[in-house]
Amino acid sequence: MSSDGATDLPDVETMTYEQARDELVRVVGRLEAGGEPLETSLALWERGEALAARCQEWLDGARERLAAAQAGSGSSPAEPEADEA
Repeated sequence: MSSDGATDLPDVETMTYEQARDELVRVVGRLEAGGEPLETSLALWERGEALAARCQEWLDGARERLAAAQAGSGSSPAEPEADEA
């Protein structure tokens, strides 16, 4: 991370789930390793919060899509169709 903030980092709002997750893993690793100056640690924490929120948005969207697909098919994946005989 650069010392002036996030000028060289991609916009969190445009990231895929995998991109946000992978960067979040790197951010957490840097925070856990320690040794960063306070300002850098705060910037990492803020970036991590934004990345975690982005991942949650993707997961919530996936959950909604699955629920809609299940509602559209009239059954859940765990329940076989009763009409099949």
